[in-house]
Amino acid sequence: MTAFYQLTATRLHGELTPMADYAGKVVLVVNTASHCGFTPQYAGLEALYKKYADQGLVILGFPCNQFGKQEPGGADEIANTCQINYGVSFPMFEKVEVNGGSAHPVFRLLKQALPGILGQRIKWNFTKFLVGRDGKPLKRFAPITTPEKMEAAILAALQS
Repeated sequence: MTAFYQLTATRLHGELTPMADYAGKVVLVVNTASHCGFTPQYAGLEALYKKYADQGLVILGFPCNQFGKQEPGGADEIANTCQINYGVSFPMFEKVEVNGGSAHPVFRLLKQALPGILGQRIKWNFTKFLVGRDGKPLKRFAPITTPEKMEAAILAALQS
């Protein structure tokens, strides 16, 4: 079992979820925020999820308040923003830190496997990590990369 599948995370309303639940799927992990210039990417992420879920894509949203305090709310406010404004139906997890000593293990692992322009740090909200069906990190996408621009990489991962 890969290191990714050995991790767990807590869903937005408290359910502990093993990443092993997503074994055999292509996973897109995103650090999100409800009050960010990139927040409209939720709509594109949801569109990708709906389009490819039946082929094995799952998107995991992890709210984070580390960048400009753009995710100040609690679980209910986050859920409402995602659902009411963007129709998000993919799994959302509790608010986490993605940088520093308290970074969530999912992000520690992904940043180590796929360092970015700032090395093993995340630059801003809506950094995205694509994980293959085998649990191995495949590709990192910058916050400015729209969901639509990731579609080719997602398709390639789904077909491998």
